[in-house]
Amino acid sequence: MAGKFVIENAKSGFHFNLVAGNGEVIASSQVYTAKAGAKNGIESVRANCNAPTEDQTVEGFAHEKLPKYEIFKDKAGEFRFHLKAANSEIIAASEGYTSKQGAQNGIESVKSNAPTAEIVDKTE
Repeated sequence: MAGKFVIENAKSGFHFNLVAGNGEVIASSQVYTAKAGAKNGIESVRANCNAPTEDQTVEGFAHEKLPKYEIFKDKAGEFRFHLKAANSEIIAASEGYTSKQGAQNGIESVKSNAPTAEIVDKTE
């Protein structure tokens, strides 16, 4: 099964999740005040999904130009990634992974699913 972008209502607007064919959430967006903003965010993920990865978990890591993925460790010690657009806005954020490989697999899943993922609007 192919991945899909699912637009849902949020407390103060709309957000989307990129969901893999197996039903797992790969990445989530920020909250947008308008549904059009969420749709623009999806198009931005599609346009930037093949960006390089900056691994911030290694000492002296190489800084990549935007757009880029950033892998980092959160306060709980889990690995996460952000996809940042050319304007440095975070357009997709992952959940926490117990291993860096899990986060890297998540990035590969965004790259393979985002370009052709259908949009499912659950707000209507």
